[in-house]
Amino acid sequence: MDIIYASNPESVGQVAARLIAREILVKPDLVLGLATGSTPIPTYRYLVRLFGEGLISFAKVRTFNLDEYVGLSSTHSQSYAYFMNEHLWGKVDLPRCNADIPSGTAPDIQAECQRYETAIKNAGGIDLQILGLGPNGHIGFNEPSHDLAIRTHLVDLTEATINANARFFDNAGEVPRQAITMGVGTIMQARKILLIVTGDKKRDILQQSLFGPVIPEVPASILRFHPYLTVVTDINLTSACP
Repeated sequence: MDIIYASNPESVGQVAARLIAREILVKPDLVLGLATGSTPIPTYRYLVRLFGEGLISFAKVRTFNLDEYVGLSSTHSQSYAYFMNEHLWGKVDLPRCNADIPSGTAPDIQAECQRYETAIKNAGGIDLQILGLGPNGHIGFNEPSHDLAIRTHLVDLTEATINANARFFDNAGEVPRQAITMGVGTIMQARKILLIVTGDKKRDILQQSLFGPVIPEVPASILRFHPYLTVVTDINLTSACP
């Protein structure tokens, strides 16, 4: 596990974007796992800048998103498909057919989960997976549980996650109660993982994830078993290390 410290969220985003850009330069047809939420926005902004400067191209890249809300169409302003189009897909030369994300309006959710797993497998697996960290330690929408699902699956969101995401909606009542998410097994099969965490409010959960016991009640703690985990953060945890 490598931990890279930066001074603020913008600096974290720049460091993370450079790491991603390096992977694209080494492998132009990179299979890239994407995350949503406020944390990766500076990363995507800087990737767009690098593309605009002609330093990288997404023309051969394939992307798979971690998750999507159930019940929201791709054109809904709070869907993750809409988010990705606003912050990355629509601003670089990534072919839209190369950008995959679970469909939150699929008539058969279980079939959609299987389709997604098959698509990832057929792409050769994910080379680099970007992750954020939920306030309760969730990665993707894998919530704290005694029985973490391994593959892409339907999940009931916890009240903590609903409340945390309510800021993106008019009120908490509008936040979908379910989502489709990659499972922890799918995430852990990525060849490399990049965990991006910003904001002191996540200090405790980041400390638990990186230095506490590996338990399903803190889903992100399982990342410590990954052979190529890089953490980029503006939270200095040096003094918390045992």
